[in-house]
Amino acid sequence: MEIGKTLGLKLGKATRVAFGETLRDLGGEDPALVVVDADLNNSTRTDIFAKAHPGRFFNVGIAESNMVGVAAGLASAGKRPWCASFATFVMSNAYDQLRMSVAFPRCNVKVVGSHSGISIGEDGPSQMGIEDVALACCLPGFLVVVPCDEVSTIRATRALHAHAGPAYLRTGRANAPVIYGEDTPWELGKATCLRSGTDLTLVANGLLLGAALEAAAILEQEGVSTRVLDLHTLKPLDTASLAAAARETGRIVVIEEHLAHGGLGSTVAMAVAASHPVPMRFVNLGDQFAESGTPGQLLEKYGMTYPAILRAARELL
Repeated sequence: MEIGKTLGLKLGKATRVAFGETLRDLGGEDPALVVVDADLNNSTRTDIFAKAHPGRFFNVGIAESNMVGVAAGLASAGKRPWCASFATFVMSNAYDQLRMSVAFPRCNVKVVGSHSGISIGEDGPSQMGIEDVALACCLPGFLVVVPCDEVSTIRATRALHAHAGPAYLRTGRANAPVIYGEDTPWELGKATCLRSGTDLTLVANGLLLGAALEAAAILEQEGVSTRVLDLHTLKPLDTASLAAAARETGRIVVIEEHLAHGGLGSTVAMAVAASHPVPMRFVNLGDQFAESGTPGQLLEKYGMTYPAILRAARELL
C-alpha cells in the first residue's frame, strides 16, 4: 500500500536525499561544517556533500562508535560536524559514545539516522531502526526531529545546523509523499496543524503522516471533524499544541513507524496525562520485529496504514 495515494499526493524525494542535498548547500555556506560517515555515504546520501566538499568529508569505515568519537573531537576543535549511518547502527551500536562523548559534554554534533522504520523493506530486521527515536529521546540535551517529506527535511536540516548543541535527525529510505507546500509553516519545536478539527486529533510524523491525512479525509466524509498534527519535533516537545488538542477534541490517536515503547506515543501520552487526560489509541509496530518484504507489504501487515488508523479512531468514537 502506497502512503498518500488515496489523496493523490505527489511522490517526492526520500527524506535521506533531501537531507543530503541540503547538507551540500549548507557546506557551501558554512566552511566549519564537516561530515563523518561510517561507510554508508551512498545510502545515507552524505555522498552528495562529499562530492561537493571532499576535503571536509571523512569516511571512518564500518565503525559507528569511532564515527561518533571523531565527530565529538571535531566539535571540540570548533568544527560543526554531522555524522550519519543507518538509524539502528548509529543509535544501537554507538549509544555509549553518544551518551558520554556527545550528550554529557553537550558537544555540537548533529546525528542522522537514515533507513529508519520498517519501510526500508527487503533489507530486513537487522537493518531496521525501530527503537532509534526512544534511544535519542533518552539522551539528555538532544533535540530529536522526524521530518515527513523533502520540504520539511530541508527546513529541519537547516534549523538543526543553526542550533548550538547535539541533535538527532531521523530520515527514511523510501520516497515520501509531498505534504508541505512552500508556504506551509514549519518551526523547530512547534507542531504543525495540517488539518483543523473538533472531534478527534491524529498525531503523527515521518512517513506515516501521509497515512494520517488519508484517514482524516475519510473520517471527514463520515462527519467526524478531524485535526491532524505533524509532531515532527519530539524534543523540545510542543506541549501547548497537545494540551489544546486534548482539550478541544477530547480524543487522540498517535501514529508512528516505531516500537510502541519510548517513541512518539509514549511522549504524547506523558504530555497529555500531565495537561488534560483524554482517551487515546496508538498505531505503531507494537513489541516485535518486522520481517523482510516490500515497504507496502510490511506497513500493511504490521498495521501502519490508513485502515489501521481508521480502526483506532472508530474505537474512540
